[in-house]
Formats: sequence, C-alpha cells, structure tokens
Amino acid sequence: MNTHDTTPAPGDRHCSATQRVASRADRWQLRSMELRFATVPRLMAIINVTPDSFSDGGRFFEASAAIEQGLKLVEQGADILDIGGESSRPYSTPISESEELRRVMPVVQALCEQTRVPVSIDTSKAKVAAEAIAAGAQIINDVTGLQGDAAMPGVAAETEVGVCVMHMQGTPQTMQDNPQYRDVVQDIHDYLRQRRDHLVQQGLNASRICLDPGIGFGKTHEHNLTLLANCGRYHSLGCPLMVGHSRKGFIARELGDKQADRTAATIGISLALARQGIQILRVHQVLPIKQALHLFAVSGGLGS
Repeated sequence: MNTHDTTPAPGDRHCSATQRVASRADRWQLRSMELRFATVPRLMAIINVTPDSFSDGGRFFEASAAIEQGLKLVEQGADILDIGGESSRPYSTPISESEELRRVMPVVQALCEQTRVPVSIDTSKAKVAAEAIAAGAQIINDVTGLQGDAAMPGVAAETEVGVCVMHMQGTPQTMQDNPQYRDVVQDIHDYLRQRRDHLVQQGLNASRICLDPGIGFGKTHEHNLTLLANCGRYHSLGCPLMVGHSRKGFIARELGDKQADRTAATIGISLALARQGIQILRVHQVLPIKQALHLFAVSGGLGS
C-alpha cells in the first residue's frame, strides 16, 4: 500500500470551536493508497470536462485542456484530482453514459499515468466509475450518495476504492424547487449515517467512506449557511468529511452581488471549515486556498 502523505444546538447557524474535533477521522483508505489528515485540510481539485459547468463555463471541455489543468493543479499542491463529465448544477441536462465516458476517460487515463496524486471520478453511473477505476482512479465521488445507479455500491465494494457519499435532496433537475427539512443539520446527519451503514452492509469497508453534506444540493440559502456553521458535528459519524463550497451561488447571494469574484469568499469559508477540522475541501482554485490555509495555520488560526 502506498501512502500519499504531504505535509451548538440543531439548526443553530453558529458552532463552537470544540465541535470540530469530535471523533475526527485521521485517514481515508483509497483503492491502493491511504490519505492521512493533519490539521490543515486536504484539497480536492475540481476538473470539469463539461461545456456547461456553472463555474468555469467549459474552459476544460477539451481533453487536452483538462489534462493540462490537472497537471497545473498538482503543481500547485492539489491532494486529489476530481474529474467529472456531467454537470450537476441546478436544472442541468443529463447526458448519456457513452458521452460521459467519451469526455472523461482520456483525462482520467492521462492523469493517472502522469501523476501520483489520487484521481477521483465524479459520476453517478456505475459503468463510468468502473472504467475510470480500471484506468487507475482511486475514488468514486457520487452526488447521489451511490443511489443513482443500483450497480454502484457493488462496483465500489468489488474494486475497494474510496467513495465520497454526498447528500442531495431530489435531483439536479428538481433539487432547488422547494427544499425543506425538519432540521437541516440533523436530517442530513441521519441520512449520512444511514448511507454509511447501508454501504457497509453492501460490503464496503467503513474506512473507505468519506461523507459530504452537499452544500447547494437541495438546500436554501439559509440551509447552506447553517450547514457550513455546523459541519463539525458530522465528525461524530467517524468518517472523513468533504465540503464543496467553492464559488457556489449562495456566496453571490450573501454578498449581494451576482457578478462578484467569489475567490475571497471561498477562501473565507475554507478557513472557517478548517477551524472545524473538515478533512477535505473540494475547490476550483488550489494555490490561493493552499496559501491561505498555510498562513492561517502558522499564525495560530487552527489552535494547538
């Protein structure tokens, strides 16, 4: 095995610093390597091989551009490369399995060959996941929590990859219509616990499971802010936690400016999540966040 190792009350929008360390997982077992976590979060770098992503607008739709971007992100300090070929933004149009394979496989294969940084396949289709794993991918990142394709839990268990299980209310086509929760923090806690337990029953080792509360996926603006303030509560589930907040629409709404550059705000949230001990941040820009986290840590922002 290789080790890739570089150096409040329910519904309350505010959590204490002590919440961030409860039962905090210190490692994540992938297919053939292990990620270990210290105080500073790992960065999962986003590579959208799509023409319609909300953030990069198709800049990396061509395989050559996506491969070049992946290698650049590795140089900047990315800990994971997350490659996706189907947009999951609100009201996005689904694509076929064959089209998704056409988009992602050249990128997955090239980056698995050209870097030792673990590659993640962002997909809800079991066939796409299986082919990416055969090419060297170490992680399945599934926005449906491995529920969108009945064959996905079997692929994950048989190949012994790491999996990221995300919460989403509805589908990308319906999730923002009218999301409702009794208690958004507790409801998502219960969902993630149930999915973790179900996948273990399906044969996946708990050490291979990472959990994601799904910021922006079937949540109102207030839901998103409440979740971000309380993510540390999910350490009690005993799995590494990943949060994908980068450049999302709630940032523009909170700033009151749809045209705002969301980089600084993404960094601000990243620091808040680091204070809660979140192990992995899924981001578009690696270098500025890496630098901000480093300075935040060395200046005492993460405590002792």
